[in-house]
Amino acid sequence: MNAQDASCIMRRKRIPKKDLYKPIMCRISTMWDLTPTEKLFRLERCDGLPFDYRAGQFMQVSVFGVGEAPISVSSSPTRGDYLDLTVRKAGVLTGKMHTLKSGATIGLRGPFGTCFDINSFKGKDLLLISGGCGLAPMRALIQNVEDRRAEFGKIRILYGAKSPLDVLYKEELAAWRRSKSLTCRVTVDSVPTGTCWDGHVGLIPSLVNQSAINPRRTEAIIIGPPIMYRFVIKELRDKGLADKNITISLERHMKCGNGKCGHCVIGHLYCCLDGPVFRLDHLAGLDTWT
Repeated sequence: MNAQDASCIMRRKRIPKKDLYKPIMCRISTMWDLTPTEKLFRLERCDGLPFDYRAGQFMQVSVFGVGEAPISVSSSPTRGDYLDLTVRKAGVLTGKMHTLKSGATIGLRGPFGTCFDINSFKGKDLLLISGGCGLAPMRALIQNVEDRRAEFGKIRILYGAKSPLDVLYKEELAAWRRSKSLTCRVTVDSVPTGTCWDGHVGLIPSLVNQSAINPRRTEAIIIGPPIMYRFVIKELRDKGLADKNITISLERHMKCGNGKCGHCVIGHLYCCLDGPVFRLDHLAGLDTWT
């Protein structure tokens, strides 16, 4: 990766060393059940200061006495002095978070990682593609570009979930589908017997296949499970989109957040430092990221 290109495409906020391991105390102001396994937590800083982060970055979340885990931010910094985390109940720490009540205190370290360089998308059509929990960090980007709507061309949101029960942010998706300033399509892999669903059924690449794009003015951003990437990227390439116009955010086994532990290495890159947001052409020659 060319260092100059990397600094132009995705900029990582440097955290002073003295603050690297010091968590910010945050209070859970409210929470919402999104699905049977996911909750949205809205946090406020206990010191009353605003959060400082960018769409695409992640935080190291601490539940004291339990542990710490990296979780993507799912709100835009343009929306107010709060920060949203969407948490799937999948382990000890996330299971404990699901038992917390409003008013509980947790710790945040960060933000860590690269962000979406939204300024580089100015004047472009945006194709925002997410699958499963990938809609959580994508929500931060969607909110951010909504708040700067006049700076972009067409904005299209494509989202896929396993089933209707697994669809995140149902009310917001409905609002995006009604919006006159963007388009939104949702699909599910399958519909269990007895479940109501009147939308599209099929894998997310089928929505990409059905989308007409101008490859010379389109930026595609993809966030989702690794298995999804190769099929979505193939559809985009078949439509003439160059790798330099495809941005992805990768899920890796991140632990420390600052490149010390090596859990998230992708070839010569560290996902927690050089990512999680990457331009696809910067991953050329690396076959371990999918």
